[in-house]
Amino acid sequence: MTSGLPCPVCEGPDRRGSLERSLRVLAVDDEAPALEDLVYLLRSDPRIAHVEAVTDATKALRVLHRAMDAGQPLDAVFLDIRMPGLDGLDLARVLSRFAQPPPVVFVTAHQQPAVEAFELKALDYLLKPVRAERLAESVHRIVHEVWDSKTPAEPTQTSAAQQTAPPEVGDEVIPVELGGVTRFIRLADIRYVEAHGDYARLHTATGSGLVRAALNGLEERWRSAGFVRIHRSHLVSLGHIDELRLEDGHLSVTIGGAVLPVSRRHARHLRQLLVRRARPMIQNQGGVPAAPQPRNGIGS
Repeated sequence: MTSGLPCPVCEGPDRRGSLERSLRVLAVDDEAPALEDLVYLLRSDPRIAHVEAVTDATKALRVLHRAMDAGQPLDAVFLDIRMPGLDGLDLARVLSRFAQPPPVVFVTAHQQPAVEAFELKALDYLLKPVRAERLAESVHRIVHEVWDSKTPAEPTQTSAAQQTAPPEVGDEVIPVELGGVTRFIRLADIRYVEAHGDYARLHTATGSGLVRAALNGLEERWRSAGFVRIHRSHLVSLGHIDELRLEDGHLSVTIGGAVLPVSRRHARHLRQLLVRRARPMIQNQGGVPAAPQPRNGIGS
């Protein structure tokens, strides 16, 4: 955890200790000293039971297939990027075609491939030399991935309001470029996205950063997380909208002080989503208003 505080999910009474010394992981690096350091840190983590170590991607595939054939698939792969022959990015592409791809954590001395790693949906991206506390964060994310995959969904009665409400934003971590430095932000913290040539600029409460991605692709990928297109140049998070304004016939949204235009093409769909999002909350308060009002003071 980045805060250093216990995770309320991991430390719950139904989970505490259930994953201790249970993770089985694979470490891949062509440089022996770096591989030895990584293996040492992984074996020092109380949540990891077994570490396989190999020096190239071909050997890694053999280990992964052998584990699957034995009915004991590995829980994650810690993967160097710059390797001779099949490099880490190539191997990650191969793993993405598995029926159940293992989570991939890239471990590299280079910041440049971070954007491509994001496109491959890597769980995390560690820079060498790896710090124990930073590695612990990656293992924490793996714990959540493993628990979610092993915990069957409990059947529940779903109301119509719950069916129409957008899903919660996930904990995806995204590497962004800012002034030649790569930093990592959570999807839940992104307020809106702005088209920026061949890149997209992700805006949060504390700043912004670039990813090499088209707005159309991000719209499709993050739709289930509550993101909606409002303009050819903007994608916004519904949960971060403060106001919906109509002035002189022009519609706009306010997000954390930024005023963003809403095109006529997207206006009706945005209104419908905001009303649909607000209606369950209003009904839960016991009222049935004639004209539902979106939350956060948003009006039509």
